[in-house]
Amino acid sequence: MTGLPESYNAVTWLLDRNVAEGRGDKLAFTDTESELTYGELQRRSRKAANLLRRLGVRREERVAMIMLDTVDFPVMFLGAMRAGVVPVPLNTMLTPEQYAYILADCRARVLFVSDALWPALRNVAGRMADLDRVVIVGGKVRDQANFADELAREGDSFATVATYAEEPAFWLYSSGSTGMPKGVRHLHSNLAATADTYARQVLGIREDDLALSAAKLFFAYGLGNALTFPMAVGASTVLNAERPTPARMFELMQRYHPTLFFGVPTLFAAMLNDETLRDAGGGARLRLCISAGEALPESVGRTWRQRFGVDILDGVGSTELLHIFLSNAPGDVKYGTSGRPVPGYEVRLVDENGADVADGEVGELLVNAPSAAEGYWNQRSKSRTTFAGHWTRTGDKYVRDAEGRYTYCGRADDMFKVSGIWVSPFEVESALITHPAILEAAVVPEADGEGLLKPKAFVVLKPGASQAGLHDALKEHVKQAVGPWKYPRWIEVVEALPKTATGKIQRFKLRDNQLA
Repeated sequence: MTGLPESYNAVTWLLDRNVAEGRGDKLAFTDTESELTYGELQRRSRKAANLLRRLGVRREERVAMIMLDTVDFPVMFLGAMRAGVVPVPLNTMLTPEQYAYILADCRARVLFVSDALWPALRNVAGRMADLDRVVIVGGKVRDQANFADELAREGDSFATVATYAEEPAFWLYSSGSTGMPKGVRHLHSNLAATADTYARQVLGIREDDLALSAAKLFFAYGLGNALTFPMAVGASTVLNAERPTPARMFELMQRYHPTLFFGVPTLFAAMLNDETLRDAGGGARLRLCISAGEALPESVGRTWRQRFGVDILDGVGSTELLHIFLSNAPGDVKYGTSGRPVPGYEVRLVDENGADVADGEVGELLVNAPSAAEGYWNQRSKSRTTFAGHWTRTGDKYVRDAEGRYTYCGRADDMFKVSGIWVSPFEVESALITHPAILEAAVVPEADGEGLLKPKAFVVLKPGASQAGLHDALKEHVKQAVGPWKYPRWIEVVEALPKTATGKIQRFKLRDNQLA
């Protein structure tokens, strides 16, 4: 990001500035059990920095955070960056094997882990050659240090390390739809870049906002929603340590009355379709809802607007680019599209040869972003492929209309041709879920008896829906909605679709018959 001094620590801008401007007594975070003002967060983050120094963690070394979304998360995350140490927040829903891979890959010196998550990590932690200490956050564990006790031993004075704006500040591990996660190295300048573009120029975030995000802080999307954006303007955040079920999110919305609610398409659909929550409201102060993670089906956006009187701003972002770079905007919403480029981001659609495509033609999306990561850790070949000079390859296929709006077609490896014409799985899926019996759908290519590819659909039914005559009805429904050659030749009813922790459908598992 331009305009920042060479010597720049993101914590000075995110946190210390708010205290200096008189917001020390204002609520920064609440997790339903505890509250933190900006002043107390500043003090505790200094204590956390002192703790890391006492534990012998040096500048640029990594500490892993496997922590639930409580007020302790921003304390540790900001405290590490204040000390010039690199925090690595990890998904709290991974398997022990995945944790072992990531902890070894990032070479974390210290692991901060919520007490509820420690039993699954105990055996893994003992095998990590680079891991010196484990600190338990929350309840106490007999043979490990406790975060609250350790902080209490530290003073609240700390000279913030004079890092560089272009120095790595934190890592996030990509949730990717295939393969093991990749360590994405983000810079101190990247946080301000997302706040200055999407948060300020699309959301119009302001000091009196109260944010509630279903996406967790360890996701790039959730980190922006619940930490970067509110702190950029001195606003407040409600954190949720529990699973973001429809019932839980409605409960928090009615209890706290947030002004901004950040979700994902599967959650918005589930909230609309839960019959037990039919009378639940979104809160009197709600002014905007935001969706990312996967493209929002048009039917979900329209139904949400009809029920709650508030638009969902659908957008697309990535771990590599830290937050949303294509988005609908207040007063400029067209459901079924990902909107227009966020101010400050430049996008291109290119064909297989790298040439720009015309309006109406499908191309791969490339982004020139002020928030782009430095690269992947220890994966030079993949870094070169994804980060090509100023441009980042997203791997997403899009089409642009004459008004400059972009419509999602699918991942590059999900697209396929039927009768020589490209088929977007997302387009067929969006048509399927407009049928009253269908809750969710995923479409993949399947070879017919002559070896030609045709669409195959996997569908999840709404509670109480009947399968009688459903297959023929769905085929006809899709023919009428998106075209006769795109209808699914085969339809399989499943209990659930395989997804990443961010809610992205893992179509490769359906293609490879890896239903789980």
